[in-house]
Amino acid sequence: MSAGKQAVGFDAACGLLEAALRGATRQEIVEHAATATDCRRALARLRDGMRSHAWTEVAHPLNLGSTIAKYDAKTRQEGFHALNDWDGLADHVVNADTIPVDVLNFLINHRGSEPPDAIALAILLDYYFMHVLALLSLRVWDEGHADEQLDRLQSLLDDLQGANGSGQLFAADAETLILIATCHYEREERGYDLLLERVQTLNHAHRVRVALGHAASMGSHLRFGFEATYARDTVATRDDNVADYPWLCFALATLMREYARMQEDGDNVDIVDRGIERDRIVEALINGLSADARAFMGDHPPLSLSKSEGERREFRDLFLKHRPALLDAFERFRPQDAGYSPLAFFFNFSHNVLKGTVVDALLRGEPWPLTLNDLLTGVPRDDEKNARRRALAETLMGYARANPSPIRGRMMPVIVYDPATGRQAFSAALKKLEA
Repeated sequence: MSAGKQAVGFDAACGLLEAALRGATRQEIVEHAATATDCRRALARLRDGMRSHAWTEVAHPLNLGSTIAKYDAKTRQEGFHALNDWDGLADHVVNADTIPVDVLNFLINHRGSEPPDAIALAILLDYYFMHVLALLSLRVWDEGHADEQLDRLQSLLDDLQGANGSGQLFAADAETLILIATCHYEREERGYDLLLERVQTLNHAHRVRVALGHAASMGSHLRFGFEATYARDTVATRDDNVADYPWLCFALATLMREYARMQEDGDNVDIVDRGIERDRIVEALINGLSADARAFMGDHPPLSLSKSEGERREFRDLFLKHRPALLDAFERFRPQDAGYSPLAFFFNFSHNVLKGTVVDALLRGEPWPLTLNDLLTGVPRDDEKNARRRALAETLMGYARANPSPIRGRMMPVIVYDPATGRQAFSAALKKLEA
């Protein structure tokens, strides 16, 4: 499709992206930008395309302008700013530029005087396309056949992170794109209930993958809030995270059903693969529960779970049925000083974890071969990735300490890797689960 023609509808948008991600378009965009005399000018060329969502000065032009405008407008109407971050300084508006352009501007300030870096340009371009896919992940329900559309996005994500790309990884699956699109601050939280209703209509496999990502991400997010933002006040944590608790309830109930199915019915997958799959479910369960186990097991759940009471009771009943086996299994995931544990990982928003990973890759000019999902699990424990997971988590903590944010009148890092605090949260959760 030529640059002058515009995609109409989800299939057409995916067709444009398939051609761009599978063909030579990305390489041509990077090569064109890299002919500039310095990194600042090269990045400015890339920024022009990102802002207009169109690249016309390449052999295989691409124009996503009307597609992005259409889907961004619909998504904002539903309550989400998938492409733009909240302006933390102004504290009342979203940033004018998209998140990839914000990161690009940061790189201009830090590497603008250097020669053009084709690797950094390619990483930034892939980061842009990842956000386009994340926006599309919120639109898979628009024309029906959401499961098929999500599968198509998975194929596009594979293309993005495949041989034609920069080598920078972002997400392990299309379901995580939904998390990335919605896991930064929204002043109005009206969109989360609607999105959860839509997610509940997905097929079993898609729901389980959504649940794995959200249970782990929300565990880290709510633990951070409990420790830093709310000074270990459970009531304050619940009151300020009303939109999060139904999502965590969905994730825990979905994973609990899957654990019970595996325990009771069995299946015919390879025993090693089945063990890894079960371990990831168990790890995600204790991760999500570590934030506030009593909300899901106690007799006085928070008001935010009133509409989720049926799901909460189902989770509780299944958990009590399998409690002895689960408590034994949980012990394998107690954070240790060595290795890597997502229960030792605390952060304000998953979006900032991914952004920090990309920023570090851009400053070093070398991609990280880890997805956001890789930081949300330590399974299998002997995985060679675990050393890289910990190195990345500690690198992100270093940036966060060097650039703290004001919280409760104090300057604090918003990303922390701390096994000791992770063990405290783990032990507190187990006491509530054993009661």
